[in-house]
Amino acid sequence: MIGAVWNLLLGITWMLLSGDFSGRNLLVGLGFAYLALAIIQPQVPALAGYAQRLPRILGFLGFFLRQLVLANLKVAYDIVTLPWYMRPGVIAMPLTARSDFEIALVANLISLTPGTLSLDVSDDRRVLYIHAMFLDDEPALRRGLAELERRALALFH
Repeated sequence: MIGAVWNLLLGITWMLLSGDFSGRNLLVGLGFAYLALAIIQPQVPALAGYAQRLPRILGFLGFFLRQLVLANLKVAYDIVTLPWYMRPGVIAMPLTARSDFEIALVANLISLTPGTLSLDVSDDRRVLYIHAMFLDDEPALRRGLAELERRALALFH
């Protein structure tokens, strides 16, 4: 978090010093600030791991957008064709996430994906109950959800 704040401050400083207040110049400033923080990262303990987060975030965004497009296409195809291929059901997915933030993040990412909806978390916060439209291949669904959770949690560790 400290790294992101410093990145933003340095980016805004770049914009102020250059006198160009466009969004494009802010992006350039944020890019230069990121490079500067990546260079000084080994000498500043508070910045440990900061430079490695951006590639992980971009990788996760690519993964999640791909999953989002595929899920949208699957749901759309099922809606416009007859007969419907959906086999709805509820599964209990064991969670690796432990903090409230991590559980909420995973549950929201699952709910954002068409065809799946997070319903509830067990009292011990170890199981997430999920409604799925397509439960015909439950092991594949579980693998996909576990991969989503793994990649989401990797953003913060």
